[in-house]
Amino acid sequence: MNIALINGSPKLKKSNSAIMLGMLEPLIRTGHEITTYHPNKKPLTPEQYSELCRMDVLVIAFPLYVDGIPSHLFRMLVALEEYMKAEREGDIYVYALINNGFFEGQQNHLALEIIQNWCSRCGLHFGQGLGQGAGEMMGFLAKVPVGRGPLKNLGRAMQGLAGNIHSRSVDESMLFNPNFPRFAWKFTATHSFWNATAKKNGLKKKDILRRL
Repeated sequence: MNIALINGSPKLKKSNSAIMLGMLEPLIRTGHEITTYHPNKKPLTPEQYSELCRMDVLVIAFPLYVDGIPSHLFRMLVALEEYMKAEREGDIYVYALINNGFFEGQQNHLALEIIQNWCSRCGLHFGQGLGQGAGEMMGFLAKVPVGRGPLKNLGRAMQGLAGNIHSRSVDESMLFNPNFPRFAWKFTATHSFWNATAKKNGLKKKDILRRL
């Protein structure tokens, strides 16, 4: 099959969406032609839109933005819809990988519905979506094997998703939390991420808590 991996993160590098696609790719590489697209770097060309219309599978990865889709990815999907209606010939299956900064993966449910509705408008098959909570943890877990420790739920979900992609199957979407205590996540995020980022930018803890 021809499989398109679409990195919908606004970040140019070190994005959680790239990490998730990097986890999935080895599981689906064998026997398939994989092409990666980065609409965050520059708009897709007409040729690239036409390529997407000839794919067998689209995997769209992105972070949650105000319970929805990042604006640049939304614009790309709106443009791709017109190409799909005009140029698509065969059946295309769409799978989604979503991560959000809140602990609860359930927070991704509205963005998942947006992708499902987009598929309906384009005449595409929505295969499955995965929604990972506490996505900002992933950058700190680079050395943790997928399917182990805090990534246990994600690893199991990825294995199932890979199987569905291989067979172009439709399955129930999965929204899940990391295998990590919520209180420990909150403590670690506060001291290792927010406070550290504030200090790096010349701010103090009281500056974060200040209200206008």
